[in-house]
This record gives sequence, structure tokens and C-alpha cells, in this order.
Amino acid sequence: MFDLEQLINIDKQLLLALNGSESLFWDGVWHVYTTTVVWIPFALALVYLLIKNNNLMNFIVLLLMCALVIALADGITSTICKPLFARFRPTHDPEIMYMVDVVNNHRAYKYGFMSSHAANSFGIAVFVILLVKNRLLSVSVLLWAALNSYSRIYLGVHYPGDILCGALVGILCGVLVYKLYSFIRDKMRSGHRGWISDNYTKSGYSVSDVHFMLMVLYATFALIPSIAFITLQYKLI
Repeated sequence: MFDLEQLINIDKQLLLALNGSESLFWDGVWHVYTTTVVWIPFALALVYLLIKNNNLMNFIVLLLMCALVIALADGITSTICKPLFARFRPTHDPEIMYMVDVVNNHRAYKYGFMSSHAANSFGIAVFVILLVKNRLLSVSVLLWAALNSYSRIYLGVHYPGDILCGALVGILCGVLVYKLYSFIRDKMRSGHRGWISDNYTKSGYSVSDVHFMLMVLYATFALIPSIAFITLQYKLI
């Protein structure tokens, strides 16, 4: 059984093994991936899915639930855990800060345990998975959350342990908020249509609308390397 010091050392070794690369192109890819603005089309596609498959009242409740997931996940990780544990990010840790690869000198705020990026990403992913109940969507949004979390390790601003604990917090928040939503939905008696076919998911969401949201997600995946390449070319001129 490992003691805490051994776990911390393993965490640091994993960080150094997974962090950064010698490639300016991959630096650009992960730097773009972790930005919020690049995911605006995906967020809008999710809003489209929700508004297309719900009445107005249920749509408003769902938006509030998504906001609650983020508020809880971010509040627990950033407002409570980071100042409470005061664990330095790799980019601020005196032991390894000069061994960590950073991109564009981005070092972030000094404390990093737990990762709010991981918590927010996995929180929303789990909530959407439980809400829509579609296998392809489930795999896709988990992939999105996992890559979003890994980007923080690549950029050197989080340890793997920060990511793991943040992801667990996000998963818990997603599950709890979904249970709250289910309770409210039952009280409102505003569930989805009562029949299920190949055109709808188990929870009554249109498969074609789900596929549209996934098309936007994978189009963004494909676009990110292009943005990184263009940015690199611009910097090299």
C-alpha cells in the first residue's frame, strides 16, 4: 500500500512522462483544444438538441441544470479544494517547475488540485449521457471530456492526480444533478414522448438531432489541427 508521499512522487513522474513534446504543432493543437471559444459551436449544438426535443419549460429547466452542474463542479474544485489543499500546479512546483514543458508561457494560477477543467467537462458529459441515452453520443462526449482533461496535463498546468480527482467530482455532480432533474421532471410531468423507435433514443431524443450534435463535435475535432497549423505558420512568418 502506497503512502501519500509515494503517490505524490508517482503523480509527478506521470506528469513528466505525459507533459509536452518536441513538436510545435502538437503544442498548438493542445493549446487550441483547451480554449473555450473553439467549443462554442458544440455548445450551441447541444442547446439546439435540447430546445428541439423539449417544450419551453423543460428546456429552461435543462439549461438551469447544466449551469448547476458547472457551478457545483467549479465551486467544489476551484472555490473549495484549490485554496484548501494549496497544492502547487506543476508550473509552480519548485521541485519540477523548470522541467515542465509549457506552451506560450502559460502557467496559470499557482494552485491546481483539483482540476476544474476535468470536473466541468466530465460533469456536463455525464449529465448529457444520462439525459439523452445514446451509445455513440456517450462514447463521443466521454472522449471529448478525456481529451479536454489530458490537454491540461500536456500544457503542464495539472498533475494526473488533479485530473483524476476533478473528473470524479464532475461525474458525481453530473449524476446528482441528473437525479434532481429527474425529480423535477416527474413533478412537472413533462417527460418525452411515450413511444420509442429507431428514430429516437431511449429517453425520446431524436437520433437525427443527436447525430447533428455529434457532427459538430467531430467537425471541431477535425478543425483544431488546422487552426493550430495556421497559427504556427503565422508565427513562423
